[in-house]
Amino acid sequence: MHGDPMMWVAGIRALYLQALLPRAVRGVTQNSDFRRDAWGRLMRTADFVGTTTYGTTEAAERAGARVRRIHSMLTVTDPDSGEPYGVDEPELLLWVHCAEIDSYLHVLRRSGFPLTDAQADRYIAEHRVSARLVGLGPDTVPADRAELAAYFERVRPQLAAGPEAREVDDFLLRPPVHPLLVPARELLWRRVALLAYAALPPYAHELYGRPAPAPAAVTRRLRATGALLRRIPARLRWQLPPKHILRAMARLGPDARPAPVKLRP
Repeated sequence: MHGDPMMWVAGIRALYLQALLPRAVRGVTQNSDFRRDAWGRLMRTADFVGTTTYGTTEAAERAGARVRRIHSMLTVTDPDSGEPYGVDEPELLLWVHCAEIDSYLHVLRRSGFPLTDAQADRYIAEHRVSARLVGLGPDTVPADRAELAAYFERVRPQLAAGPEAREVDDFLLRPPVHPLLVPARELLWRRVALLAYAALPPYAHELYGRPAPAPAAVTRRLRATGALLRRIPARLRWQLPPKHILRAMARLGPDARPAPVKLRP
């Protein structure tokens, strides 16, 4: 799944969703200058996902230890109460994790990636390992689609599109780029961001206050985008940094080449 090009759309959807939990998004806005280092932050996230997916066990454990160490040093201040709290609070880590996994699964399946319900449940269960790496107890993390849906139902009353979420929304629609790249941003990036936004659940659209196209229209756009991006040869796509797939294939041999056809009976 993580070798599919629609993961980029899914990642942006995850950012939109994660920003709706005020206590979580403040950890980003108060502890990083994501506007000035947008590409660096994106690549660090991609590197972590790539390492935990395609790297060795030792590399994944090192990546997890690094994330836990950084999180342990960061605090956030509630703007209303003045209360300080850590970014590594379990409920915040769980929200970030579930928003990511839900987005990856939702966008890929809706865009035509061949995954049965049983395989989707397996994907969610497997990610309890990555949840452990960032500091969560695996038993506290949803293990299938039903548990993931129940989690979102439980957390919905805490969600809001506060000032920080608006800042993330504005950034995702208009990330700072060199003036010469503004036309490309409007032509390419903005379309991807709007598609990711359209793929959000209805309650997220209500909170952000911007309507999305009809679900059937969004599904058609996701399928068309997926079909287009998947026409790009995989070997060419995998040349993009951080090249974890190519390194894993070199280590394990060409038979380890990830391909959706292996999911089909």
